[in-house]
Amino acid sequence: MTEPRTIVLPTADHGDVTLTEPSWCRGHADHRPDTYRTDLTHYGAEHRLTFNGEELFRLILAQSPLSERASREVEAYVEESGYTGSLTPAGLYDLAAALDAAADNMRAFADQLTTLLDGGEQ
Repeated sequence: MTEPRTIVLPTADHGDVTLTEPSWCRGHADHRPDTYRTDLTHYGAEHRLTFNGEELFRLILAQSPLSERASREVEAYVEESGYTGSLTPAGLYDLAAALDAAADNMRAFADQLTTLLDGGEQ
């Protein structure tokens, strides 16, 4: 059996904190030592859903294992880009098709998250 990966992160309120790091976590290279322990968060790779090269949504696996107010479970962090644009009828149909594809990608991401939460790969 493989030992779980751990990481030690400095915090503003509890000094060095050791966390078990899930395999999907992309690491903590951008960690700031002035972070509070409750705000330590694991993030997975970003999945960008686009239209004509413009970002519409970003999906990221996220977990805050020491959170005091939010869920400690693995969740999907969803960020909407605020895309705006003036489109012709053809462009509007293209955007609708991109939104259909984005919805399919979100459902696939939800399936992966379900597998993870049901005891699949951590």
